[in-house]
Amino acid sequence: MTAPNSAADAPAVLGARVAAWFAAGHRDLPWRRDGFGAWGILVSEFMLQQTPVSRVIPRLAAWLERWPTPADLAAVPPGEAVRAWDRLGYPRRALNLHGAAVAITERHAGRVPDEVEALLELPGVGPYTARAVAAFAYGVRTPVVDTNVRRVLARALRGDAEPGPPATRRDLVEMEATLPTDAATARLVNAGTMELGQVICTARAPQCESCPVADLCAWRAAGYPEHTGARAPRQKKYEGSDRQVRGLVLAELRAHEVPVPLEALRARWSAAGLDDAAQFARALAGLERDGLITAAPEGYTLPAA
Repeated sequence: MTAPNSAADAPAVLGARVAAWFAAGHRDLPWRRDGFGAWGILVSEFMLQQTPVSRVIPRLAAWLERWPTPADLAAVPPGEAVRAWDRLGYPRRALNLHGAAVAITERHAGRVPDEVEALLELPGVGPYTARAVAAFAYGVRTPVVDTNVRRVLARALRGDAEPGPPATRRDLVEMEATLPTDAATARLVNAGTMELGQVICTARAPQCESCPVADLCAWRAAGYPEHTGARAPRQKKYEGSDRQVRGLVLAELRAHEVPVPLEALRARWSAAGLDDAAQFARALAGLERDGLITAAPEGYTLPAA
């Protein structure tokens, strides 16, 4: 395989190489199969935000069996989406997905829109998700950039061990440069770069000996220098955090169809070995503020409207 003639050629050569590698074989994931519709792809993208693929696959299948169209989800209370979300984490995604289903049903006649601008108007849909749905559901030629893509581009094109904090404009321009004009091949580049970052060019243990673009990689050519620039924010420890307390409260509410008294929620919190009363009150108030729980005279419930 030949190296690019200049730095200006590098993105295009990288994209062509990644597309060929991905087309030759990749993981068999449900949302990559023929006939997997735009609604399923949108749901999968919501679920895959900060959640491993292995946990998403069974939950996605159950979700689409219960709510095969946006109108089906829009017809139930938002609390049912939160209940079905179960332990996927970051439950505001469930509320946003329900809100997106309502918007699709009311504004787009139940069809997931195919334009990035229209997708960006849906609740919970940001630049990555909008472009991922447009590209993978409808074949739109648009750069799709997630954490894995950013890492591949940082190493291969800039010679940086880590991508650093997100910079949306720069990241989109950088990924755009790897895409060919042909929309079908551009889709392979988008999907392939994500796959490369997920299974080969990983954060902690890159498998350079298996990488299809190893000979193009600026980081490898430089001798794998340590990262010295700004770093992307790291997630705080879950144990003992407000997130853990919020999760305990939601787990208790998911288990009941009727309001759960405050005393029962406190008992669940205490049984987990937690004792910061201020943290418990803060978590409860935050859940209510986020619309994830509703206060009732008898206690708390998942949102009904």
